[in-house]
Amino acid sequence: MLHLILKRTALAIPSLIGVVIVTFLLTRALPGDPAAYFAGPAASKEAIEQIRVALGLDQPLIVQFGRYVADLARGDLGNSLSTGLPVATEIRTRLPASAELTILGLLVSILIAVPLGIFAATNPGSILDHTCRILTTAGVSLPVFFTGLILVYFFYYQLGVAPAPLGRLDIFFSPPPRVTGFFLIDSLIARDGEVFLASLKQLILPAATLAIFSLAPIARMTRASMLAVLGSEFVRTARASGLSPGTVIVTYAFRNAMLPVVTTLGMVFSFLLGANVLVEKVFAWPGIGSFAVEALIASDFAPVQGFVLTMAVMYVVLNLLIDILYGLIDPRVRIEA
Repeated sequence: MLHLILKRTALAIPSLIGVVIVTFLLTRALPGDPAAYFAGPAASKEAIEQIRVALGLDQPLIVQFGRYVADLARGDLGNSLSTGLPVATEIRTRLPASAELTILGLLVSILIAVPLGIFAATNPGSILDHTCRILTTAGVSLPVFFTGLILVYFFYYQLGVAPAPLGRLDIFFSPPPRVTGFFLIDSLIARDGEVFLASLKQLILPAATLAIFSLAPIARMTRASMLAVLGSEFVRTARASGLSPGTVIVTYAFRNAMLPVVTTLGMVFSFLLGANVLVEKVFAWPGIGSFAVEALIASDFAPVQGFVLTMAVMYVVLNLLIDILYGLIDPRVRIEA
């Protein structure tokens, strides 16, 4: 297993280097001039040029890239021109908000999609099977931002049962003392039930939006994988041996169907990291996605580069965790490694 982890980590290094190069070049190719943006519409050409020199944008691209790589080697992602704060500090502050939303949305979708896929596979052609197909089709067809707007319209505007989609916490509450950055966990640590409930209410609609988006591929893969395993010989042998249906489905069928489902979970989580950007804008969520969008509009290079690099590192770590889960689920993976 250790050999597998080291091998996957070594293979990820060229990918990260490629992400750094491509992100740097793409940000420089974006339309707009950061110096002109921050100088203001009434600034003279001389003032804009002074800002460009101060930012180092007058240097050749190779010089700018060399300085960027040297800063990365020191752990410096640069400073945000919009906020004036280091990008690493901004990401460290905002990442828990995005992670809390993404993880909760994924957990909700797993709790719904996996049992739904299992029941649909064990009862093909039933009402539950058709319901699974309808839900998965709707989840794939609806854009994530449209789903969020629909939920806000019905549950906040029409019914009034949801809080205003204005961030992680209602204005009448103060954030809990920061320990993990996750409001749900920090409020439990502080034993503040009111803040816990308030933060949970704010999370329901955006998490449901992500859950609807991610539910479709998980349920479809669970159903397809279970159907393939249920038709195999070892499952028929287990049934012929007199084992209970629950034991056959959970112990034999689902365990062997888990590898494709785990792969899908990794892909879905990476999709959610991208979908988070739109959801955070719809619900005014102070995560790294909305931070990157605001920086992109302002042609602020450093936050965009820091955001993409952070997403790339998270994706590499996620793939490493999936490989470890493979080894835990199927011992043959460890033997091959």
